[in-house]
Amino acid sequence: MSDKMLIDHCSPTLAGLKTGSMFSCTVNSMEELYSDIRKANDLLVDKGIRVLPLKYYSNRMLIYVYRPEKLELDLKNSLAKELLLRQGYDLSCPERSVIRLIERLNEKEGFPHEVGLFLSYPPEDVDAFINNKAEGFKAVGCWKVYNNVDKALKTFEKYKKCTDVYVKKFSMGNSVYKLAVSSKLSKIT
Repeated sequence: MSDKMLIDHCSPTLAGLKTGSMFSCTVNSMEELYSDIRKANDLLVDKGIRVLPLKYYSNRMLIYVYRPEKLELDLKNSLAKELLLRQGYDLSCPERSVIRLIERLNEKEGFPHEVGLFLSYPPEDVDAFINNKAEGFKAVGCWKVYNNVDKALKTFEKYKKCTDVYVKKFSMGNSVYKLAVSSKLSKIT
């Protein structure tokens, strides 16, 4: 897991625009991967960001980069709570919810549909995705959009612009640490 992967896949989370991001990386050595994750956490924890391995499959690891404070706020949404409680989530703290997500990821092939709630997807779109079996969406970008298309499209563009800026700044020598916005400074949008 490289710093470049964090920039390429997690810039909106690093910038404080998004609660969490996920990506997978090839695992050549579990020891090396866990060392990389420890280093990333040591680097980013004071910015309010955590890096966790979620699921190992076919020589790849699914990585979750997230802001616990933002996740806690996201999971207070009444529809998000309802969707997660149906799947056996403990909502007493964000860490317990992430542990349940890890269990759900490892219970079956593919992704549990509620995963979007951990990635700043609107709960209404996550619910519609589940109820419509991924059909009938009005737009697609970072997620399948069923409601408020204009707002979603603006969000997709904001995430893309953020990633473009971060990739450029990283290529100019800025570190992940320098680019990561402290949770004290980031605005919840």
